[in-house]
Amino acid sequence: MRPALSLRHLTIPAISAGFVAVLVGYTSSAAIIFQAAGAAGASVLQIGGWLTMLGLAMGVTSLGLSLWYRAPILTAWSTPGAALLVTSLPGTPLDQAVGVFVFAAGLIFLCGVTGLFARLINHIPQAISAAMLAGILLRFGLDAVGALKLNFTLTASMCFVWLLSRRYLPRYAIVITLLAGLAIAAVSGEIHFPSQPVRLTLPQFIAPHFTLSTLLGIGIPFFLVTMASQNAPGIATLQTAGYPAPVSSLMSWTGLTALLLAPFGGFTVCIAAITAAICMGPDVHPDPQRRYWAAACAGFFYLLAGLFGATIGQLFSALPPALIHTIAGLALLGTLAGSLQRAMANEKQREAAVITFLIAASGLTMLGTGAAFWGLVGGVLCHLIFSLPGLRKRQS
Repeated sequence: MRPALSLRHLTIPAISAGFVAVLVGYTSSAAIIFQAAGAAGASVLQIGGWLTMLGLAMGVTSLGLSLWYRAPILTAWSTPGAALLVTSLPGTPLDQAVGVFVFAAGLIFLCGVTGLFARLINHIPQAISAAMLAGILLRFGLDAVGALKLNFTLTASMCFVWLLSRRYLPRYAIVITLLAGLAIAAVSGEIHFPSQPVRLTLPQFIAPHFTLSTLLGIGIPFFLVTMASQNAPGIATLQTAGYPAPVSSLMSWTGLTALLLAPFGGFTVCIAAITAAICMGPDVHPDPQRRYWAAACAGFFYLLAGLFGATIGQLFSALPPALIHTIAGLALLGTLAGSLQRAMANEKQREAAVITFLIAASGLTMLGTGAAFWGLVGGVLCHLIFSLPGLRKRQS
């Protein structure tokens, strides 16, 4: 039964987690969106329109789905899909690129309506899903430690503030750490705002054009990469955190949203994994049923970011990389620890979970598909082999 919707569940840590999620999302991959749009031949104004439409799409879906299901359901663009487009779209006319977006979104919507994706996801053991998420998040923890080399004073100060806050004000640790980091960066002159004024960028409609070669050569790989490297980890993140994700419904809504908005530059809308994990940690709220407001707040910040298109990406890029790496790693620390605990809890699935974790953390990319997907494949394969009759008995 869903908990009642209440503004009393809206807290400062939830607002902070939502802001950090959007901050990490834009700073980590907005540059790839620029490259993908540029590879399709989009102009500077059109690229700004793409970011505007993506922000609005993610804002509406994150806000709506989180409040409706009372769960921290955060949406995102497909970063692996965008990376594929950077290498696949050069030489492709813009209207054919939009045709690819419409085609892929239609396939995602079809997966949601038919329930095919839900049946596939439900066969993945929870320990393997948790291990995959831990492997994805490990990089953020390592980047936070590595930030000491980028800017020792800023990173060490933020870590010290976080430790004190966790000891005395645990619910507000990330908020206090973020404010401390911003203050230190500002005083030391490490925040460099762009000279361009903040402005509203209107999306432009581009009629899609479909050709068999682009649909097969770009559309199918784009669909597969988006489902395997973005939606699958996103659903696994929800399930690992204990939220019964309505898989088919989420695929249907995100696929339909992308289908309608693709001609305006909303090339994909997916279920977020990494940024969603920021909204699911115990720092947001001790009660998991009240953490949905963090993703709803992220949706609000996405809407604000969408209103100003490319300019908001420039504003986020004004912050020093060490601050971004540190706040992301600290915000995800609780989720990483919980994922590792759940991955190792079941002794019979422990070896498969370790293999999943190692592959997902390796950064391996094969056939245009990222490490998260291959971690799932490796983990499930090991689980099936270890589950063969008599094998465990001979091993023991």
